[in-house]
Amino acid sequence: MGQGMVVGDWAPQQGILGHLVTGGLMSHCGWNPCMESITMGVPIATWPMHSDQPWNCLLVTKILKVGLVVREWEHREELVTSSTIEKARRRLMTSKEANDIRKNAVELGNAIRRSMDDGGLLAWSSILSLLVLPDRFISQNEAYNVLS
Repeated sequence: MGQGMVVGDWAPQQGILGHLVTGGLMSHCGWNPCMESITMGVPIATWPMHSDQPWNCLLVTKILKVGLVVREWEHREELVTSSTIEKARRRLMTSKEANDIRKNAVELGNAIRRSMDDGGLLAWSSILSLLVLPDRFISQNEAYNVLS
């Protein structure tokens, strides 16, 4: 099995996310990394830190179902151990849950990229309309319930 890599400085994130061997992204759930990962169909291990990140985490994990939580927001003040990170990595890469998350991520990423094929712009309304397709992801009512 290959080795992961930690980059502490700037990295070409879109290039990395677009690479065929990228199996997931551990993210603080800032809007840009979430959008880049979702658009590329890459599952996300979420680790929100502040601001809009807890809401983005909910979007990724509960609504879009393209990621999983490394650490719940309610426990943000607690130390995260390496074993917690390892468990999240294993869940994201090898579990039954991972298969479902990966399938959702790929389907949503493909749908988003198709929506831009005709020169259209990716907009929040486009993402929301993709979410409420019949038999896909969630209903509009479910989305409102999760965010309420």
